[in-house]
Amino acid sequence: MTRNPYSQGLDRNPANHQPLTPLTFLERAATVFPQHTAMVHGGLRRSYADFYARSRQLASALAGQGIGRGDTVSAMLANTPAMLECHYGVPMCGAVLHSINTRLDAAIIAFQLDHAMSRIVIVDREFMPLMQEALRLATVRPLVIQYDDPEYDGAITPVDAPDYDAFVVSGDPDFAWLMPEDEWDAISINYTSGTTGDPKGVVSHHRGAYLLAQGNALTTSMQKHAVYLWTLPMFHCNGWCFPWTLSAIIGTHVCLRQVRAEPIWAALADEGVTHLCGAPIVMSLMISAPAEAKRALDRPVQFFTAAAPPPEKLLADMKTAGFDVTHLYGLTETYGPAVVNDWHRDWDALPPADQAMLKSRQGVRYLPLEGLTVLDPETMVPVPHDGNTMGEVMFRGNVVMKGYFRNPEATKTAFAGGWFHSGDLGVVHPDGYIQLKDRSKDIIISGGENISSIEVEEVLYRHPAVSVAAVVAMPHDKWGETPCAFIELAEGQVLDDAALRIWCREHLAPYKVPGRFVFTPIPRTSTGKIQKFLMRDQARALAG
Repeated sequence: MTRNPYSQGLDRNPANHQPLTPLTFLERAATVFPQHTAMVHGGLRRSYADFYARSRQLASALAGQGIGRGDTVSAMLANTPAMLECHYGVPMCGAVLHSINTRLDAAIIAFQLDHAMSRIVIVDREFMPLMQEALRLATVRPLVIQYDDPEYDGAITPVDAPDYDAFVVSGDPDFAWLMPEDEWDAISINYTSGTTGDPKGVVSHHRGAYLLAQGNALTTSMQKHAVYLWTLPMFHCNGWCFPWTLSAIIGTHVCLRQVRAEPIWAALADEGVTHLCGAPIVMSLMISAPAEAKRALDRPVQFFTAAAPPPEKLLADMKTAGFDVTHLYGLTETYGPAVVNDWHRDWDALPPADQAMLKSRQGVRYLPLEGLTVLDPETMVPVPHDGNTMGEVMFRGNVVMKGYFRNPEATKTAFAGGWFHSGDLGVVHPDGYIQLKDRSKDIIISGGENISSIEVEEVLYRHPAVSVAAVVAMPHDKWGETPCAFIELAEGQVLDDAALRIWCREHLAPYKVPGRFVFTPIPRTSTGKIQKFLMRDQARALAG
């Protein structure tokens, strides 16, 4: 076989090949725009020069504790400057960042610390009692460092632990930080929810983080010097890679310790926020805020959501308030969002109901994602683009995880057939846009017929009295399963199950109408996701 002539004598060398890493984004921002404001937190304003120096100091201080390539540094922090510094300083010394969900219980945190073999844990003082409880259950004995956030005004439990800021300033601001030896090196580990077993550790690499961070900016048309408000938890998929995106575009991070309506509206108006992310519940929080808390906006603000499709009324209210809502979709295993509902300008002329229907679709692949498809999981054959035939949504490309840490069997299963199996069921419309119909475990099989819980939820959401709806399977003696709908009513609304049943019968096939309606507050995770596993337990109990 003749060798490719373009490969002869044209080898990789330090002059023409370096590993891709998002750490270089911060170095460039600090070099080109050293005095541009990198972050805002309460009264704190920190420049890119300071951000870069402190990240290098953190890396230096970690290295001084013997932390190096392949070691795990855990962080249990709110959306604060320390969390941003960890996204750079930890990998700058070669270590892997493990961001911990602050709403987890001690046993799950202990499992993660042990499984990730954590060497150092950086903890916000608000979460220190929970971390101490977790460490009593854990086997590992990491060095614990406490972050004292001046914006925290709650109770303090005295702890004998090194202070984060003192630890950082002990490091060298000129520390010669480490490039990854290979762009395939791990940059972070994030754990799945573990609602059906032990959490799985999703390992991300420098290459994927570099590409997804740029993909955020390109796919969402994020302009240079954008101002981003942190309503999305940074522990969630590394904040969808936006901690790295903002350095690429020399933007400004506006940190927000708690997601509350008043500080959100104040930041939108006072800091010139241009972009924010969050679940529909964040939109509802903003829209339902008292009139005195809301502020007039002098520019459109981009809001990116990646949970259940927002109801039509909520989308209309957001538009009236000055927000342009874009639907994203992804998983921890794809570094966060890797699919976008790319909007066509001619859709603006459609009626609001048609626009809401189009906005409910998940969309098409991000620029850095090479493959997105819906396949029959048994045959691995693509489903027809008819908007009706369901299959499993699958991903392929450079923004798919390395795999599950210390779990080869789960990794093998996830990558069967050369695609990442999302576990989400969806359809493909004639224009190529995908739309989720359910999680594979959430499909309701009634009398042999598949019922999409999302389809039933969409009908419920269209009722003006319904604020939140969640549908799960309830055991049934005759049909095997029947839908059970949990309903959270909008403020001031009154509705009974008879009226809601009539509504569903007008919009659904008879076998899809819920057998039971439960009016109750809907349980959610800290990231706004509805906790269906709790409702499945309740539905089983109701069925007796």
